[in-house]
Amino acid sequence: MAEMDVYDVLKHLPQRFPLLMVDRVKVCEPGKRIVALKNVSVNEPYFPGHFPGRPIMPGVLILEAMAQAAAILVFRTVGEQPGEDGLYYYAGIDKARFRKPVVPGDQLEIEVAIIGSKRSIWKFSCAARVGGTIVAEAEILCTGRTFAAEGA
Repeated sequence: MAEMDVYDVLKHLPQRFPLLMVDRVKVCEPGKRIVALKNVSVNEPYFPGHFPGRPIMPGVLILEAMAQAAAILVFRTVGEQPGEDGLYYYAGIDKARFRKPVVPGDQLEIEVAIIGSKRSIWKFSCAARVGGTIVAEAEILCTGRTFAAEGA
């Protein structure tokens, strides 16, 4: 149930500002679940356009935070870190629901649990909370691919 600071997070994700959506990991149980945090700041680059005068975190970025937390969980589960010759990305999103807007000043808590995996595709149950209240949930599918496997 190891905690991870932002420096550990950066070792497990290739994303960087402005698309890094995980600031810290509170709990990581390899093979089971992860609980990660995203501090939502008024300085986020998407807020001036979404929406002027009433900033709301885009739902797709909440889903991105879920996928990034899932990636950390997979890398910790298999005992690896991402390589320079591959990517870990979405294969599908099911049952996505957005219950309440996420606004500047909120701390988004993302909980991701492994439902299962087959070959290189992993399925997860995800929930995002602010102050203990669910603001979004989804089931996601993610997969890893190396560039060599795609012929690039």
